[in-house]
Amino acid sequence: MKRLLLHSKLTLVVRIVLGLFFIAAALTKILDPPGFAKAIWAYELFPAWSLNPLALVLPWLELFCGLALCLGIWIRAAAWWATTLLLSFGLALSINLARHHPVDCGCFGATTHMSEAERIADMRWSLLRDVGLLILAVQALWASAPIRSATGSRPVPVPPS
Repeated sequence: MKRLLLHSKLTLVVRIVLGLFFIAAALTKILDPPGFAKAIWAYELFPAWSLNPLALVLPWLELFCGLALCLGIWIRAAAWWATTLLLSFGLALSINLARHHPVDCGCFGATTHMSEAERIADMRWSLLRDVGLLILAVQALWASAPIRSATGSRPVPVPPS
């Protein structure tokens, strides 16, 4: 099973799918920083002074991760950042779900007007999507880990895929 999960072709597909999701999410935010700042503000988790810096930096970090994963460069770093971002997004959604505070996830730009119940349901789907993407990120991270030698002493470089 481990051999199948770490197969180079599976890892390539995982990296590209994950990278494309991050690129698509980043582009909508990069094109509308004020809209993304509003989405962050709606979560009610961050101080006002941090909204604009977060709205300006996060999309570029997502774009970097997506491009690195798709291009096969800095894979381990990009997979770590993707994992960290997905855990953060999931935590923010979970906190707002727990307090029954409907928010637009802000992932792919603003959504149409929805009722409170529809937004809560959308948040659950977004959380489920993030868990799926997190599984992909962990696979990419695991597949990019250095291989240990038989003695377990020093890492052996991973051959390129």
